[in-house]
Order: sequence, then structure tokens, then C-alpha cells
Amino acid sequence: MRDLLSRSFGWGYLIIIYGFIFLPVAVLVLFSFQDGRLPVPPFNGFSLQWYEAVFADRKLMAALGNSFLVATGSSTVACLLGFLAAYALARYKLPGSALQRGLLIAPMTVSYLIIALGLLAVLNAVKVPLSLWTVGIGHVVINLPLCFAIIYASMGDHHINIERAARDLGANDLKVMALVTAPMLMPSILAAFFLSVTFSWDEFIIAFLLSRFDVTLPVEIWSMLRSGLNPKTNAIGSLVFLGSVAVLLVLELTLFGRNRKT
Repeated sequence: MRDLLSRSFGWGYLIIIYGFIFLPVAVLVLFSFQDGRLPVPPFNGFSLQWYEAVFADRKLMAALGNSFLVATGSSTVACLLGFLAAYALARYKLPGSALQRGLLIAPMTVSYLIIALGLLAVLNAVKVPLSLWTVGIGHVVINLPLCFAIIYASMGDHHINIERAARDLGANDLKVMALVTAPMLMPSILAAFFLSVTFSWDEFIIAFLLSRFDVTLPVEIWSMLRSGLNPKTNAIGSLVFLGSVAVLLVLELTLFGRNRKT
């Protein structure tokens, strides 16, 4: 009886946790098919009109493309810089290395609003026009500390012997870093990259303050919501969610599945 109660409590707890996480997503997807003007209960019937409206909305599709470019571009730069910084601080004795690590991670403790206002002041002072490039710079600033922390934490001492063996075989430092260290740290680099893409994709404050005419998807959705609830926001949110799930499934079936087999 005790085992039955324990099992029942465990299953009930799991259902509550997963329901709490996925219920908002399920409601979002459900009301993206709403046959009506408002994405609120009651559900009036099944319709694809809002998905058609999303694909017909040039501004919304342009914002979607801008978000993809900014997220992938800034995450690539942040991962590259984070890897180089982690490699230098982990493999070389640099003056004030502890202080440098602290300074690299410090932006993680600062509000995005403060970072955005600081970057806006600097960009205005140097006369740099606001664009998607400035949004990308802001996203590199907030994602670089994350990439550095993830990659640096995975650079254990057990990698040093492999790097020494590569040097003994004639490889220079650049080849060791690119052909030995980077492949060994690839799981951490990919984790840092995809987390950076996620944070960049959802980020609003920096994208709002550092952009002008070309905006990202969160800024465009915000401008749509200023005029009231719109079922198109549910439709574009559902498309983004389904796209994320598809990417995860592809990675699970290809990259991660292959790593488990090896």
C-alpha cells in the first residue's frame, strides 16, 4: 500500500510539473487555430487563417529572419571569443587571471537594461547608427560570459596530456587548439552556442533599444500587442516552438545519437 501511494504521488507530481511547464505552450498552440478575432476562450473552431496571415505579413517574416540572423551570428561570435578566452586563461599563466575571469563573468550579474543603456550611450558617442549590427553587438556582450563559463568549466586537466602528445608529434599551438582542443570540447561549445541562440532569440530590451528600422521578432510582436490581442502572435509563437522542437529532434537523432553509439 505504501509503495502504491508513493508511486501515485510520484506520478501526480510529474503530471503537475509537466503540466505547469507545457500548459501555456499547449494553450498557445491551441488558440493559434482559433476561428475568431481574439485568441481567448471559448475555442470557436479550427482554422488556418492566422498561419496564412503570418506568412503573408512581410514585416513579421522579415523580423523572423532578422532574429535568426542576429541569434546565429552573435552566438557564433560569442562562442568563438568565449573559447579563445577560456583556452588562454586555462592553459597559460596570465597576470591577474582570477581577476580577468571575474571581469569576463561579471556581465551575467548586470541587468540587460543597464547593459543596453550603456551600449546605447557608447554607440551614440562614437556616432554608430543603430541597426541589426548593434543588436548583434549587444547580444555578444550578454552571451560571451555564458559561453566562457560553460567552455572554461569543461577544460579539465585530463585534456592537457592529449595536447602535450599533439605537440610532441609536431603540432604547433594553433593546430593543437583547432584540431585537438576544440573537437574535445565540442559538446560544451555546442551547448554554449544553442543556449546563446535561445537567449538571443528571446531577448527584447537590448533588441528594442539598439535597433531602429530593422527589428527582431520580440520587438515586432511587442508592437503588434500594443494594438491589442492578435491571433497572429499565437501562430508565430507556435511556428517558433515547433521549429525549436524539430531542431532538437534532428540533433537528437543525428549528433547526440551518434555520440552515444560511439
